[in-house]
Amino acid sequence: MPIDDIDRRRSHEGLLALLGFTLCIPLANWLIGNVGTACIPDGPCLIPVAPGIHAPSGVIMIGLALVLRDMVQRRLGAGWAFGAIVAGAVLSGLVAPPALVFASAFAFFLAEAADMAVYTPLQRKRLVLAVVLSSIVGLVVDSVFFLYLAFGNLDFIAGQIIGKLWMVALAIPVVRWLRRRDERIGMTAA
Repeated sequence: MPIDDIDRRRSHEGLLALLGFTLCIPLANWLIGNVGTACIPDGPCLIPVAPGIHAPSGVIMIGLALVLRDMVQRRLGAGWAFGAIVAGAVLSGLVAPPALVFASAFAFFLAEAADMAVYTPLQRKRLVLAVVLSSIVGLVVDSVFFLYLAFGNLDFIAGQIIGKLWMVALAIPVVRWLRRRDERIGMTAA
C-alpha cells in the first residue's frame, strides 16, 4: 500500500477512535444517572455485570474509552493521546452530574494517564498485551478513585472492574484484527 494511503488510513482511523473516545465520556455520565435495572436515590443506576454483582451503568463506556485511547495513540501518536486525556477529563467534568464532577474528571484523568504509561512502552511489539495490561491498570485506577471520591466507599468495586473488563474483552478481537491487518499492509504505529 502506498505511504500516502497508509497515512490517510491511519489518520481516518485515529480520528474515528478519537471521536469514539470523546463520545464515551458524556455517554458514561448519562448512563450512570439514567439507565439501569435499578437506580439508587441520589446514587447511580446499576446494571448486572456478573451473577449477583452490579455496577454503575457508566462502566461499560469507560472500559471502551480505555481501549479507544490506546487506539488514538496508535494511530495519531502520544501527543494526540495526551491531548485527548486532558480534553476528556474536562469534558467529563462538564457533563457529569454536579455531585460527580470532581470524581468523574479526576478519576478519568488518572486512569487514562495510567493507561498511557503502561501502554506506551509495550505497544510497538506487543499491541494486544499492551491494550489488555494498560486497560486493566486504567480500569482499576478509575474504579478506585471514582467510587471513593463519588460515593465515599468502594462498595461497587467488583462490579466496576468486571463491567469495564467486559468491554475490554469485547474490544480485543478488533485490536487483534487491526494488528494483523497493519502487519499485512505495512502500517505501523504512529
